[in-house]
Amino acid sequence: MLQCRRGVLAMNGAEGYPYAVPVNFYFDKASYKIYFHGAKAGHKIEALRACDKVCFTVYGNETVKEEAWAPFMQSAVVFGRCRLMENGPEAMARLKQLAMKYYPEEQLADEEIARAGKAAQLFVIEIEHLSGKEVQER
Repeated sequence: MLQCRRGVLAMNGAEGYPYAVPVNFYFDKASYKIYFHGAKAGHKIEALRACDKVCFTVYGNETVKEEAWAPFMQSAVVFGRCRLMENGPEAMARLKQLAMKYYPEEQLADEEIARAGKAAQLFVIEIEHLSGKEVQER
């Protein structure tokens, strides 16, 4: 699931409504954390300030195996706590890792970070529980 390009971040929204939004992400196996970026203001920031508990879901990798006509699909669900990262060297390093997942060349990633990096806020999900599965969709 590490190669999936997007995941769905779900949190407690305003007035008790759930709020789920797709985000680009980077999973760091060494730290066992998920990183993503977003705006410095808005509904997502307000929801996370009210409650840091989140659910993050990634799904895809659909395959059809020779012996079966129905596709198999993989998914992973994470429960954890999300916080804003303070700007600094670690946040910039994580932003670069995130960018390298999506940009074909390091130079393009560096140019985009230089152009828009200061406007982005980096978030980190500290994983408390992770589960995954593969199911056949029939």
